[in-house]
Amino acid sequence: MLNRLTEIFRREQVTEDMLEDASRLFSENYGVWGQPPPGGRSFGKPGSRVKMSASRLRAQCLPEGSRSSYARVTVNGTLAGHAFACRWQCGDRQVCWITQLVVHRDYRERRLATTLLLALLDSGDDIFGIMSSHPAACKALARAFGNFVFPQVPLDFARQHAAGVLTGSPVSYIKNARLCGNIFNSGDVSGLKCGVDSNFFVDHDEPLDALARLKELGDGH
Repeated sequence: MLNRLTEIFRREQVTEDMLEDASRLFSENYGVWGQPPPGGRSFGKPGSRVKMSASRLRAQCLPEGSRSSYARVTVNGTLAGHAFACRWQCGDRQVCWITQLVVHRDYRERRLATTLLLALLDSGDDIFGIMSSHPAACKALARAFGNFVFPQVPLDFARQHAAGVLTGSPVSYIKNARLCGNIFNSGDVSGLKCGVDSNFFVDHDEPLDALARLKELGDGH
């Protein structure tokens, strides 16, 4: 019998020990560095694991003064997954952005990501977002927060409001991300509908394998 426990913590409740555990989960399970494009700068050696220290995790996902939170799920006492969220205002709407979502490779495809996201959901949230190349993360967000099937994701709303949402973020990698895709630039011929360039060059082999299992995600992904 599996004993599953989901917990949520406000930014100021997150201890250094929690962050050490979270950074270990991320560093061992998130992904590997990919090859940057010509002229691009990689933060790690291509093929090596993407790692993050506890201090960098706090600075990036729990910035000082932000309305950030941390959710974790343990299975029989083992940290099996976590999610960080940050909230801010965009006009009269409240944004809830998932700044990190990681599930241990031994516990995937058990709806743990959806469980974490639902735990973070607040009745005052109006806009939801995540920056991820992994289709499972995007699908979990759509299922947990909007119950969307991918062809019906409201891209018109993204076209109108994405720039304002990103620039209002207290999280630097979100604030500085560049919108890309043909809903933002009609001259974009990359085939991308809606995306961002965060200069975070993670290898896409695992996401592409996941995409093959999920089959086609539909417009915008």
